[in-house]
Amino acid sequence: MKLDYLSQNKAFGGDQFVCSHQSEATGTEMTFSVYVPPHEAGAKLPVLWYLSGLTCTHANVTEKGEYRAACAEHGVIFVAPDTSPRGENVPDAADEYDFGKGAGFYVDATQDPWSEQFRMRSYIEIELPSVMAGEFPVDLSRQSITGHSMGGHGALTIGLRDPARFRSISAFSPIVAPSRVPWGEKALSRYLGEDRDSWRAYDAVALIEDGARHDHILVDQGTADQFLEEQLKTGALTMACAKAGMSPDIRMQEGYDHSYYFISTFMAEHVAWHAARLG
Repeated sequence: MKLDYLSQNKAFGGDQFVCSHQSEATGTEMTFSVYVPPHEAGAKLPVLWYLSGLTCTHANVTEKGEYRAACAEHGVIFVAPDTSPRGENVPDAADEYDFGKGAGFYVDATQDPWSEQFRMRSYIEIELPSVMAGEFPVDLSRQSITGHSMGGHGALTIGLRDPARFRSISAFSPIVAPSRVPWGEKALSRYLGEDRDSWRAYDAVALIEDGARHDHILVDQGTADQFLEEQLKTGALTMACAKAGMSPDIRMQEGYDHSYYFISTFMAEHVAWHAARLG
């Protein structure tokens, strides 16, 4: 697969890349960023996937996430994909920030006109790891995943569906129960159809209710987040985990909002926490 290197910048002794390639999963050009920390020649490094939130691209966390110093210190590759397919021929809901381009919700859509290209689950779980393995010094036996908001939803659901693959899961301000909130009900009904049983694979609380388990989950949620009560509902995750006998570290951070000021404050802690579990 041909990979185009759009930029390369030195940072903390490593290299920050932005790349693009033609995706088989989405049928579009996809862009992602990857930070490779300093390492010895021939070394294979663990990888931390970061999934972004609504309206975002790879650029938001790349420019504002403040992860590079921690990744350099702990020897972790950091990969940030886009949030949806892009392009002139990709269907969209141009007047809706929370649906269509920039709002892929990390699902494989089954409904027209979305099903042909909105296949972000396959892209994140299958295609992009293969691309990374062919181009960068990643050790795919050591993977963890994190994300913000819609991307926190993606990190939780992807990690819970495959706990043997992802050693640890973290999230900033995640949508923990999309089946129960306006953002999620809108997206899942239009991407997947009205059968709510088909939504459960993309709902962290539902996955736990259905038997999914993971021993290493960290969630940071700001108490001043304007979306907390209506869209995020952190308490639903706390309750589901308690009923399942799980003990995630769910931290309510006093006074923090939904922004990258919040994410960047705790990003280094998340990187270090994952690194301890990645080995």
